[in-house]
Amino acid sequence: MDLRGLDTRASEATCRIVASVTDDQLRRPTPCAEWDLAALLRHMTANNHGFADAAEGKPGDPRVWAGPPLGADWQAAYQESARRVAKAFADDAVLDRSVEVPGYGTMPGSRAIGMHFIDYLVHGWDVARAIGQEPALDEQSCRTVLTMGQRWPDIPRIWGGPGAPWGNRVPVADDAPVADRMLGFLGRSPNWPGRNL
Repeated sequence: MDLRGLDTRASEATCRIVASVTDDQLRRPTPCAEWDLAALLRHMTANNHGFADAAEGKPGDPRVWAGPPLGADWQAAYQESARRVAKAFADDAVLDRSVEVPGYGTMPGSRAIGMHFIDYLVHGWDVARAIGQEPALDEQSCRTVLTMGQRWPDIPRIWGGPGAPWGNRVPVADDAPVADRMLGFLGRSPNWPGRNL
């Protein structure tokens, strides 16, 4: 499945959100409980470079995926990382290329693009909520994530375990907006920083 269009949409929306962050907001908490906003942006900048390396056929280097601490020009660094991964994903050959994602092994490039899409759709929301914005998540993207997520195994490596990308699921009403259902499915409270639904 070619998710590059949805990934581009999520990445561009996230770039706009990140562009509105100011230096004095970097110590704010985020829905990623272990990270303040600076740590989250470091993770997002580094992972853009990690996914770009993977798409370009480079071996997975944990140092690239961890990234350096945010520098004085962190805003430009983030935007450049997003442009780099977009360029790497634009090559049609990446869909069938075997790529390496540390911690997840070797996989088709199409699957790595799917990982990036979900990560940046949700992390864009994380950044927005950390600075008091209420982003409008794309409904098609949210439905796609819910469909994809139904196929993931129910194991601690994915859900709620140490270092897992997603927390334990948050109960959300079946008739809630699709964005809220997706966020709850991935372990986010849609009304963060308030109480879980």
